[in-house]
Amino acid sequence: MVFALAAVATLMSSLFAIATFQRAAAGRGPHQAAWTVALVLFAAASAALALGTSTGWDDGTYRVFYCCGAILSVPWLALGTVFLLFGGVAGRRVRGVLVFLSGLAVGALALAAMEPVSGTEIPVGKEVFTQALPRILAAVGSGVGATVIVAGALWSIARLVGSADVPGRGRLALANALVALGTLVLSSGGLVQGFVGHDEAFALSLAVGISVIYGGFLVADGARSRRAAGVVLAESSALLSHAE
Repeated sequence: MVFALAAVATLMSSLFAIATFQRAAAGRGPHQAAWTVALVLFAAASAALALGTSTGWDDGTYRVFYCCGAILSVPWLALGTVFLLFGGVAGRRVRGVLVFLSGLAVGALALAAMEPVSGTEIPVGKEVFTQALPRILAAVGSGVGATVIVAGALWSIARLVGSADVPGRGRLALANALVALGTLVLSSGGLVQGFVGHDEAFALSLAVGISVIYGGFLVADGARSRRAAGVVLAESSALLSHAE
């Protein structure tokens, strides 16, 4: 069951990463590139989870799982929110800091002392890493990143609800709500696994969380397409009226 859920999470995040990469390559905003990095990291973490729970954990697999999933993926997802809410200047500054901190996290995880891991049950970070730095990085990265995403989504929803002149605002508000909900589900995975220890619940939170966020992305993309179609229709109507 855990392997199947991890495989679903890997597939969903990979499909999501392809979609955002295509939009980033088409010049549809730097937030798409930030989301692509986040989703590639999440796919790597999910693949490590699938490998560890099927063939058995080793030190390398767990380091990839912990670094990409517990530390880095949510902050890079939050960078997309920063680009959307505060623009390119603020986003580029945060991106520079995040690149530095990501390098620090990779180095810290590569050098961190850890207890040997084995078996197919998901190891708990606080029981594996003897030093506090990896656990601090995970708490800060996931906590701050999730706060930025959820707060940004709620702020966007409030703006959309109060703006009657925004086409498709209902769909956009729903998309933001799904992103916030999916992030909360993802963040709850570590809490569930750390305190309850149920591997199935942890893997389920990952698969459901990324699926909900992906759903929010698809809803938002549909809202943008509808808005673009509405603009085209209005312009066409105006041209026809002028021609008549």
